[in-house]
Amino acid sequence: MSKKNFAKKAIPISRPSPEEAMEAVKTLLAFAGDDPSREGLVETPKRVIKAYGEFFAGYDEDPEEVLSKTFEQVEGYDEMVIVKGIRVESHCEHHMVPILGVAHVGYIPDQRVVGISKLARIIDIFGKRLQTQETMTAQVADTINNVLKPKGVAVVIDAAHQCMTTRGIHKTETSTVTSRMLGVFKENAITRTEFMNLIHSNSNQS
Repeated sequence: MSKKNFAKKAIPISRPSPEEAMEAVKTLLAFAGDDPSREGLVETPKRVIKAYGEFFAGYDEDPEEVLSKTFEQVEGYDEMVIVKGIRVESHCEHHMVPILGVAHVGYIPDQRVVGISKLARIIDIFGKRLQTQETMTAQVADTINNVLKPKGVAVVIDAAHQCMTTRGIHKTETSTVTSRMLGVFKENAITRTEFMNLIHSNSNQS
């Protein structure tokens, strides 16, 4: 079975014009049962497409390019690099409602290291697209693995899906946890356990 390359760039499409997008918003407002021409909604289509520009900015960014600027290891550092508690803001591709949570990303360098802010940027880029959490988790891990070629990569995302909390079964207390382990994190149970312990540890404890 061939392995999917989740790190591929988003496929370019022919985008509607801002005017066409605003007309579509008006149609949805009318479908919801309201009058798009009433005072409170007149500027809503313009606001919505501006918000979409922020929500889905990830389609215009290349995650591999973000990770391409790497640094030589300092003093041969080859232990875990972990950035935990990264805010996740995405949208479910099935209902186009928010997915909100946190991501924890770790890797063990081999030849190259990257600025830690870049790991958070990768979460943002893939998050600001229509997603499933499972796919996003794989995309983040595979991109880091493909570009940095580390000894291992670990990604865990814990998020609440508004398609479950605000509609459908209305289970407000639920969250979904997904993970992808590559290299030594997958092969070595001790390394994997160490990562899981570190991301769940309270850094404020003495």
